[in-house]
Amino acid sequence: MALKVERRPAPVWLPPLLPLLAVVITFVLTSALVWLAGANPLRAYYHFLIEPLSSRVSALEVLVKATPLLLTGMAVMLAFYGGFWNIGAEGQFLVGATAATAVGLNMHGVPPWVALPLMALSGFAAGMAWALIPAVMKTRLHTDEVVTTLLLNTVALLLVSALLNGPWRDPISQWPQSPEIASTAILPKLAPRTRLHLGFLIALATAFVVGVLLRRTVFGLRMRAVGLQPKAARFAGIPVERMLLVSALASGGIAGLAGMVEVAGIHYRLIEAISGGHGYTGILVAMLGNLSAPGVVLAALFIGLIDTGSQTVSRALGVPVYLGEVIQATLLLVTLAVLLLQNYRLRWERRG
Repeated sequence: MALKVERRPAPVWLPPLLPLLAVVITFVLTSALVWLAGANPLRAYYHFLIEPLSSRVSALEVLVKATPLLLTGMAVMLAFYGGFWNIGAEGQFLVGATAATAVGLNMHGVPPWVALPLMALSGFAAGMAWALIPAVMKTRLHTDEVVTTLLLNTVALLLVSALLNGPWRDPISQWPQSPEIASTAILPKLAPRTRLHLGFLIALATAFVVGVLLRRTVFGLRMRAVGLQPKAARFAGIPVERMLLVSALASGGIAGLAGMVEVAGIHYRLIEAISGGHGYTGILVAMLGNLSAPGVVLAALFIGLIDTGSQTVSRALGVPVYLGEVIQATLLLVTLAVLLLQNYRLRWERRG
């Protein structure tokens, strides 16, 4: 007898269960790390998943953590959906935050209903411009966008560092951070004495619009065709290069909008750690959400819960706070493996 791997179409009931399966496998794998850190895995996962929801403040903090992840997850999902493998949401996030800060610093005396849309447009436009470079290189020069978008992340980080250690260095504290943006350029809070801000509703609205666009319009159908089978799409008369360009620009714009939301909603200034890897985590959110808008919303909330819970479990059990990042990294690898294997099955075959 020999174990054979063969390709087969995935059953209809399987794809919705894959994210849950990936989460369960991840928790089983990382329980050994929790045990080695000197904690009971069941108690640790209680503090990861249940404890943050036990109080109003920590539950709203989950929404705060999920807000930028929802936007970067939607950005990555939109690009992947259209066949553009955008690994550059991190860089697009950074340039969006930078452009929004540049506008916000000059909004003193401008009413919020003017300042906030201008900041949002600047962040969106900057993210689009940053995504335009690898998009043109792919459509015109057939360059691998995985490499170009990934390399541009470092360029964006160096650009932010140069600004914060140069012309934007805080003149009072001399810390590598920009001065505060105008008070009229700050997103209003949704709940008093919490960090939850209007950006969460912006993220939900973006997810709704993108979901309707992809699932309910001819444009979304064409984009999906390009993402699945570009040769067949070209044969059907769909302008493949144009669709790739549009998906890349829209993806970069949403990632840039996430940078604006983080500046105007949380930090009120540009700092070097403004992202914290939100662009890279957006890849995990998109894949865990199975490249669907409702799935991305749920995945962003789940990762926000893990982020909040990592601080809770560290205080309660004394394990490193970085355990949450280890779980996220493991979850990404497991999710990719599960999604890859959904179209295959193992079968025993008698030799001879």
